[in-house]
Amino acid sequence: MENFTYKNPTKLIFGKNQLESLKAEIPPFGDKVLLVYGGGSIKKNGLYDKVITALGEINAEVHELAGVEPNPRISTVRKGVELCKVHQIDFVLAVGGGSVIDATKAIVAGAKYKGDPWDLVIKKAPVNEALPFGTVLTLAATGSEANPGSVITNWETKEKYGWGSPLVYPQFSILDPVNTFSVPKNQTVYGMVDMMSHVFESYFHPETHAPLQDRFCESLLLTVIETAPKLLEDLENYEHRSTVLYAGTLALNGSLGVGYNGDWATHNIEHAVSAVYDIPHAGGLAILFPNWMKHVLHENVNRFKQVAVRVFNVDPKGKTDEEAALEGIERLRTFWSSLGAPTRLADYGIDDSQLEIMADKAMSRGDFGQFKVLNREDVLAILRASL
Repeated sequence: MENFTYKNPTKLIFGKNQLESLKAEIPPFGDKVLLVYGGGSIKKNGLYDKVITALGEINAEVHELAGVEPNPRISTVRKGVELCKVHQIDFVLAVGGGSVIDATKAIVAGAKYKGDPWDLVIKKAPVNEALPFGTVLTLAATGSEANPGSVITNWETKEKYGWGSPLVYPQFSILDPVNTFSVPKNQTVYGMVDMMSHVFESYFHPETHAPLQDRFCESLLLTVIETAPKLLEDLENYEHRSTVLYAGTLALNGSLGVGYNGDWATHNIEHAVSAVYDIPHAGGLAILFPNWMKHVLHENVNRFKQVAVRVFNVDPKGKTDEEAALEGIERLRTFWSSLGAPTRLADYGIDDSQLEIMADKAMSRGDFGQFKVLNREDVLAILRASL
């Protein structure tokens, strides 16, 4: 295990009827609030009205940015930055899932930057300051409610990058499982695939000794695997929603990845795919991850055998380590497919016509990956296997 420093300053406010907390949490930052949300689902389920009521009770001056996309775009971020500057916003409130929160992180950083916020995403300029913001989470998936990371797409240039800064941790995040009841089945599935993928990105690392972190990762995976079928049978079950909601936060709040550097290669490849085709992020991960696993299997077969036995209940008796490992990978693919996740890029109508372009985009910052460093030929091989 390597040396590490861990700090997560986000205040988590979890449980029923916690929206009332807004009235205590926001006023210390000021009264001019930018409310950021997505396609309008919060208006259909009544959450928007509740938020507006709470903000009205603290006499907040509210401005709104609606329509944040599932793969949030820099064009939308620019609109938010302009609103912050024109109205001298004190505090930004993100009400939605990971995309809304990711966009908000770019907005609060961009609001304190004199140039184009895309500069911050591509790391042309550092984040030196940011407006404070909080979140009301409506989807269990990305963990963006309790981390300093964000992913933004430039649709004009077909680029999609992850970026982050310690200055864009949320001040607080309100996690009420009831606010996820209205999430449809397919988005619920994508959320669980996404959080499991985050755990795998942490789990596959080059460090030789991190047994406690391994068990943390494995227990989270087992919990999601156990809960997923139950939740999909009863989408308004509070206990199942709460389990998955907290699992999504833990999967990417930094606590699983201390003491080593996780891989994150599969996410990088998926960003290239969805930059070109604008597919659901977790759908891309469900397709790519098993193929990445097969491609890098021989980097550390025992690691794959370990997760196969401990998480996917593979019986290793009478099998080589490779056979046990491959069975575990197939059980993962089968599990995600049983939930309704896609298995091939063809499920989104993607053929081999843009493979070279996607590979180029994945390689835009050079070779990548911690468990195994990937080059362009590796990326093309994984993409071809995913067709």
